[in-house]
Amino acid sequence: MERKIFLGILAASLIAVALAILLPGGRTVDKNPKLPWLIQIDDNGRSTVFGLTLGVSTLAQAREMFRAQGESNLFAGDDQVYTVESYFQRLFLSGLRGDMILTVNVDPAVISGMYERGLRISQLGSGAKKVKLADEDLATLAHARIGSLTYIPGTDLDPALLAERFGEPARRIQEPDGASHWLYPDKGLDIAVNPDGREVLQYVSPADFEDILVPLQEALEKTAAGD
Repeated sequence: MERKIFLGILAASLIAVALAILLPGGRTVDKNPKLPWLIQIDDNGRSTVFGLTLGVSTLAQAREMFRAQGESNLFAGDDQVYTVESYFQRLFLSGLRGDMILTVNVDPAVISGMYERGLRISQLGSGAKKVKLADEDLATLAHARIGSLTYIPGTDLDPALLAERFGEPARRIQEPDGASHWLYPDKGLDIAVNPDGREVLQYVSPADFEDILVPLQEALEKTAAGD
């Protein structure tokens, strides 16, 4: 009898510890869960994930939801294509910890001006340039709409768990370095399954899935050609 009582107390304690890990700081369970596998597609083909609707929700709305400002920078590729990203580190959403990168939509003419007004430019290992934005441009970004979202879970995710939560992908693309891309065109989702590190989940609206697929295919063709 005493053993049963002890085991019952132990089980309750383990559950409490698990909840403390999943819900740090005494957070209550989210009534509207914001989990990476909960993806909704509306009648207009737009994706909603983590409470944000791509192409509709603004950076200001994301900041309010996350209760964090994030760090916004402009990136310039070798092809002079500019993108603006906002990085949110160590977010806790519905008990799960992870990092998030939001790519915001900015008019090409406006983003060129942001590049010219940049306060500091640093060269990245990839060859791209990272530009620290002027305060006036950072303020403007608050009203910019979110075009795509990248989520990096705080822990490594097992492929079996991914298959259980997201289902089997429509297609897999294997990279030479061992990473495998699980592609879900109907969800606008690419999961980069990394055997040696954390997974990377990239979300777009299904209509924009070519923005994910084309660079992947081009990179593979370039590798196959020996470039």
